Amino acid sequence: MEEGWNVTPILIPFITLLVGWAIGFFDSNMRTAKKIKQAEDSAKIVIKEAENKIAEAQAKLAGASVKVDDPGLMRIKNENGLLTLDLDGTRVNTSALSADQRRRLIEMLNTIRPWLEGKPAPAPAPMTPPPPGPAVVADTRQGAPAPIAAPPPRPVAQVQTPAPKMAASSKKKDEELEAAPTSIVGQINLILQARIINTPLASKGVSLMESVTGGVNVYVGLQRYEAIDDIPEEEVKAAIRAAIAEWEKKYTPGL
Repeated sequence: MEEGWNVTPILIPFITLLVGWAIGFFDSNMRTAKKIKQAEDSAKIVIKEAENKIAEAQAKLAGASVKVDDPGLMRIKNENGLLTLDLDGTRVNTSALSADQRRRLIEMLNTIRPWLEGKPAPAPAPMTPPPPGPAVVADTRQGAPAPIAAPPPRPVAQVQTPAPKMAASSKKKDEELEAAPTSIVGQINLILQARIINTPLASKGVSLMESVTGGVNVYVGLQRYEAIDDIPEEEVKAAIRAAIAEWEKKYTPGL
C-alpha cells in the first residue's frame, strides 16, 4: 500500500508566514492610523492658535484710535523738496497769497517773534471768517425771472443811556494807561505802527522790540537788525526815524 504525501512540513512554515504577514499588516495599519490621528490633532491645534491670533489682531485694529492730521494754526512741510504752507488748516498757494492770507501770515510771524528773544509768545487770535454774502431769494415757479439777491438787513439802532462824562473820561483814561507800553522802545513802536498802517510797509512786518540787554532790535519780517543803519531799505529807516522824532516831540518837548 502506497504511503500518501506528508504535507505537514510544508504547511507549517506557510501558515507561520501567513500569520506573521497578517500580524505585520494589522500592526502597520494601526501605526499609520495613530500617526494620522496625531497629525490631525496637531493641525487642529495650529489652526486654533492661528484663529486666536487673527481675532486678537482684529480686536487691536478695531480698538486703535484713528489719528487725524491736525495742521494747527500754521504748518510748513517739505514735500519732495518743495515747501508747502498751511494756514488755519487750509493749504495756501505761496506764490499767489491773497491779502487776507498775507495779513494772517504776518500776524503769525509777529506772534512767534518773541521766541527769538527767549520770551513766551501770546496765543494768536483765530482767523476771522469773511462776512456772509447777501441771501438769494429763488422763485420756483415755471418761467420765473432769475433769482434776485435780497438786500442785507438794516442794523437795528440801539438806544444807549449816556454815562456821566466824568465816569467815561476816567474809564477811557484807565484803558489808555493800561494799554500804553511802559518802555521807550514800546512807545516808539506804537507810534511806528500807527504811522505805517495802510501803507506798503505794513505788509513787511516792520516793528521794534526791546532786546534782553536793553537795546533795540528792528525786525523786518523775520530779519533782525541791531541798528537802524543796518537796514538796507531806506523807506523803512525813514519811517523808524520819523517815529523816533514824533516820540521825542511828544514825550521830551523842548529838549
